[in-house]
Amino acid sequence: MLHARMTAIGTYVPKQKLSNFDLEQMVDTSNEWIIKRTGIKERRIARSDEYTSDLCFAAVKDLMHRYDKKVDDVDMIIVATSTPDFPFPSVASIIQNKLGIANAGAIDLSAACAGFVYALHTAQAYVASGLHQKVLVIGADTISKITDYTDRSTCVLFGDGAGAVLVEADGKSNSFIGSHLGSDGSAAQHVYRLGLSGKVNDTNLLDTPYLVQNGREVFRWVVRNIPDNIKVLLDKTQLTIDQVDWFIPHSANLRLIEPICEKLDYPIEKTLYSLVNFGNTSAATIPLALDLGIRENKVKNGDKVLLYGFGSGLVHAGQLLELNLDEQSNTPKLL
Repeated sequence: MLHARMTAIGTYVPKQKLSNFDLEQMVDTSNEWIIKRTGIKERRIARSDEYTSDLCFAAVKDLMHRYDKKVDDVDMIIVATSTPDFPFPSVASIIQNKLGIANAGAIDLSAACAGFVYALHTAQAYVASGLHQKVLVIGADTISKITDYTDRSTCVLFGDGAGAVLVEADGKSNSFIGSHLGSDGSAAQHVYRLGLSGKVNDTNLLDTPYLVQNGREVFRWVVRNIPDNIKVLLDKTQLTIDQVDWFIPHSANLRLIEPICEKLDYPIEKTLYSLVNFGNTSAATIPLALDLGIRENKVKNGDKVLLYGFGSGLVHAGQLLELNLDEQSNTPKLL
């Protein structure tokens, strides 16, 4: 197996903000209630003419600018998203054309809020096996476009964003320590968007074009299952939780992250999340949180970083990294 290294990262969020005070004018809620129940203060919302591929493109341009990187030699593009511009063609193909990459495979990956970690795992496998040399991995969603803004249980949670990383073959350094993936399809009816079928697990789905989530059941499943699966990942890597410098779970809800940390006996102060100003951006939450940590000079090369995503499926995926990014030439603040 060859070495695979994550060499660069870039992110993007739309300029338009949707604050808790804005939501007070739209549904029966309050700033205090939202913060108490979720930890979210505001989220970013894509323009009506701004789509997932646009966010992906901007995130990659940020990566290129900050790390002085070229992407014309990328030989595989993986986009993790639940909100593609079209059912087909893929967002990855649109990005390949926008970036002028001549010789690259292009695929979209569907694993909801765990999508970025699944895509990162896939990229590492491609590079470590020798099949590809330079893989562009993007996690991005425009969840606002499938959110019902009359449903206060969901509209207070979601926002839009994108994060991109490069995974490259490296003769000496390896970023990837270990991974753990899983799925529990028996709970698939708890988070969905209607498609060609109107039934899952013998449950009739609501006839709506919007995202549907049973937050109570998802909360229970996550708290019951994710800490144990994180322990499985740590056992695989023969590391203990106190050897992890930073924990980056999916930024679904701060009140969901807190019990995970409690069960792991891991300090919330060393847990990074992107939800406060960006909300739940689905496949983008983890790269956004990682990048915020880097921009704020918290996360540094040599740190061990534990990523863990979970979402509709219900699927989950964890990746333990030892960070070894290239040196940045520019580090602008995230808008």
